[in-house]
Amino acid sequence: MSRNVVVIPTFNEKENIEAIISEVIRLDPQFNVLIVDDNSPDGTADIVKNIISENPDRVFLIEREGKLGLGTAYITGFKWALENGYDYICEMDADFSHNPEDLVRLLEKCQDGNDVAIGSRYIQGVNVVNWPMGRVLMSYFASIYVRLVTGMPYKDSTAGFKCYSRKVLETINPDRINFIGYAFQIEMKFNAWKHGFKVVEVPIIFTDRTKGTSKMSKGIFKEAVFGVIEMKVKSLFRKYEPV
Repeated sequence: MSRNVVVIPTFNEKENIEAIISEVIRLDPQFNVLIVDDNSPDGTADIVKNIISENPDRVFLIEREGKLGLGTAYITGFKWALENGYDYICEMDADFSHNPEDLVRLLEKCQDGNDVAIGSRYIQGVNVVNWPMGRVLMSYFASIYVRLVTGMPYKDSTAGFKCYSRKVLETINPDRINFIGYAFQIEMKFNAWKHGFKVVEVPIIFTDRTKGTSKMSKGIFKEAVFGVIEMKVKSLFRKYEPV
């Protein structure tokens, strides 16, 4: 039986955190949960600690000193997962925009011989619920832009709902990832693709949060737009060892 963990970064997610953890740890096959909290002033970490007291072998917490960026939160979580011997490492949001039950489908795709499974909003049309049209269009055309610049074939290049096999994270070495915002998601896929890992997209329905506040900002979007060009240029001078 494989050991599986879901890394969930948090900042002010007190409305969602107990429910999302409960949903994940009840799944079959079993997933453990690692919360990486960026010193949420709303007490998110305290709620997680209460859950850990009842589930010490299933739920874990890393507390960081402040809001250090989504990418660095995932990198911290990935390194912890590798150090603790997990075979499959998933990532997802805390706000139920990603359906926890879809974790099973992502894991199955990796166990069937793929190295990365992406929960894709755009592999079968546009499967986004409750987003304003402007944000849907921004996200959809951002993925087209990324495909044009990088050459990656993936329909949802900015997706943040994924499952990695252990060997992908060992090969990529998260410490070499440069971006800290949503461009982090693009950079991870780009590195997996350049190394020749088998990446598959799995259709999901993305539902915008109903509780809490979105962390999206103009700065994050700007990093993604210009970071893709920077990433592509740097890749021309870097050697990627095929797997």
